[in-house]
Amino acid sequence: MSEDLLPPIVMVFAASDPSGGAGIQADIMTLSSMGCHPLSVITALTVQDSAGVESVLAVDADWVAGQARALLEDMPVAAFKIGMLGSVENIAAIAEIVADYPEIPLVLDPVLASGSGDELASEDMIAALCELLLPQTTLLTPNSLEARHLATDADDAASDPDLPECARRLVDAGAEFVLVTGTHEPGMQVVNSLYGEAGLIRADAWERLPDSYHGSGCTLASAIAANLANGLDVAEAVYDAQEYTWQTLANGFRPGMGQHFPDRFFWVREPEDE
Repeated sequence: MSEDLLPPIVMVFAASDPSGGAGIQADIMTLSSMGCHPLSVITALTVQDSAGVESVLAVDADWVAGQARALLEDMPVAAFKIGMLGSVENIAAIAEIVADYPEIPLVLDPVLASGSGDELASEDMIAALCELLLPQTTLLTPNSLEARHLATDADDAASDPDLPECARRLVDAGAEFVLVTGTHEPGMQVVNSLYGEAGLIRADAWERLPDSYHGSGCTLASAIAANLANGLDVAEAVYDAQEYTWQTLANGFRPGMGQHFPDRFFWVREPEDE
């Protein structure tokens, strides 16, 4: 098959979630559902289920780099997606790798905590992420809690900046675009706002669904990466990915005793009334 006929290839750096709800399993399903071929670089192993994360074991940084370098020397990559990273050393290794491919769009999902509230990134890791990866990021996808955390250092923690100011700071720190998701904000609708150097680009409101979901952030960020790999511009990629993600949540399911999971292949299921 000629390179022109290949599906777009997206490289994902993320942790393994054995439940399949989030992590690299969620990324693989989302990218596959949206017509891309995923390359999976494992950054950490986790013990978790639908209710929460029990433990995390970071993969050695040399192994992370080795996985990525072997693949990048073999296949053309159209986009990078970065999720949970596991250690400061992994962040440094990945930052060095993606620096060699500045023309490839990079979507960074700053996974600071799980959907059930388990902490997944230390302050040292957050500092390394902001210093090494943020300046190379095409699109950052924090929820409102993550945006405030990333944009507020210890010296001004009491200032409580609003979300537009947080986005401005993150753009000033190097991210080309910032999509702040509003699930954690009050209101009957969830409003997701895309910012760039000139400020607000678009704000999209979605019906708030009643359940709590495991892996919604991974799904959204991977869907955006898929759209960028397929040639959409950032604003189009963001809107289309939101629509896809909302449908995965609206069609979600609860396989265990914890959170609901998005159905990334909702479009292949037959409606119940047919």
